[in-house]
Amino acid sequence: MNAAGPEADGVLAEVARQRIVPVVVIDDVSAASPLAEALADAGLGCAEITLRTSIAIEVIARFAETGRLVVGAGTVLDPQQASAAIDAGARFVVSPGFDSEVVHWCQQFGVPVVPGTATPSDIQQAWRAGVTAVKFFPAETLGGVAALAAMSAPFPGMTFVPTGGITPANVTAYLQHPAVLAVGGSWMAPRQLIAAGDWERIGQLAAEAAQMAAEFPADGAVVDNAAGGGWTVGVPRINGQRGVQK
Repeated sequence: MNAAGPEADGVLAEVARQRIVPVVVIDDVSAASPLAEALADAGLGCAEITLRTSIAIEVIARFAETGRLVVGAGTVLDPQQASAAIDAGARFVVSPGFDSEVVHWCQQFGVPVVPGTATPSDIQQAWRAGVTAVKFFPAETLGGVAALAAMSAPFPGMTFVPTGGITPANVTAYLQHPAVLAVGGSWMAPRQLIAAGDWERIGQLAAEAAQMAAEFPADGAVVDNAAGGGWTVGVPRINGQRGVQK
């Protein structure tokens, strides 16, 4: 396992600046490089590669080799998967639920981690563990922006990456919420277009997504918090105190 470098604190800040994170599932590793180039050419600077296929780790490596995107690993279920993804070039880890072992492993090695949450209890566990950004998943099934607003209210300083059911029709509502760090979605690179190698259409959809992201930049406080300007990232609660403020 290669520990994250000193630039790790800026990874989530860059994700916040990008605003929209393509969530990618690839079934053929030969599609990885052209997809990465299509997304980058369109103006999207990050991507989450989900570990839902046997080739996902190799896909992460191909994306990272382009040097054009901040690559994250999604659907990470245990520390072993997290380690393999980071060794392949992933710079942040996303999990579908809150797993204390995955969170602890990432904190130990300085890897930005975005655990999944679906309830206030999940969010509180993440908050107590020192996490400053969580995935809100599955966002639309849980009640959409209204549910996000209700569940985020008791946790000032916590930021969210809503994912699940996000489309061009509803993404702007999420981007306008002040607690949203970024939004994850697959509409700009759906599995069927990747399988067909339709890089032109993917490029068009990605460019439209990049334009929407540019229209709704992240709140300055959200970016500052993601960069470590608020609560210290990855510092658990000790004796009832959640780390230290910078």
